[in-house]
Amino acid sequence: MTDIAAIMQTSAVIPVLVIKDAAQARPLAEALVAGGLKVLEVTLRTPAALDAIREMKQVPGAIVGAGTVVTIDQVAEVKAAGAEFIVSPGLSQPLGEAIAAAGIPWLPGVATAGDIMRGLDMGLSHFKFFPAETSGGIKALKALAAPFYQCRFCPTGGITEASAPDWLALDPVLCVGGSWVTEGTLPEIEARARAAAAMKRG
Repeated sequence: MTDIAAIMQTSAVIPVLVIKDAAQARPLAEALVAGGLKVLEVTLRTPAALDAIREMKQVPGAIVGAGTVVTIDQVAEVKAAGAEFIVSPGLSQPLGEAIAAAGIPWLPGVATAGDIMRGLDMGLSHFKFFPAETSGGIKALKALAAPFYQCRFCPTGGITEASAPDWLALDPVLCVGGSWVTEGTLPEIEARARAAAAMKRG
């Protein structure tokens, strides 16, 4: 997929994955995809992350992206690993230019009106609202989304299985990011993924 909007609309929930052992990556991806969650964000928070992306790419149906991308060097690394989209905790023009040059869909993090305006100046309209809960929660996103009616969001950070439906009920929210689906054994993860995949937007 070459369009971040299409990726965001594939699943109501995007699992945010912190993988310490690349050997666990493929079985985890298989469980999530079997449960109906095809879009997987592997965060660059561990030395195993790039290998985990490569492993997950072997799973049929998986759309594997790289999260916590904060430097231009990382853009080249995740592209080489086969990442199909990039998620970053914030937004900067140099990083955005590098990602655009790499031809990879980008979901940058925003938390303020200024962040969103800088994104609009760069031709962007889809953002990660991060960190969602500590940035004011649903009330804050509602307030931000009103003047930026053309924008769509993926709230991430503090989202739980219990709170996700409330976020997804907001019109500007296409999906949410969360780590709760990766808790437990592989059968439990598949069950959590199935429940998450059944969540409705709007």
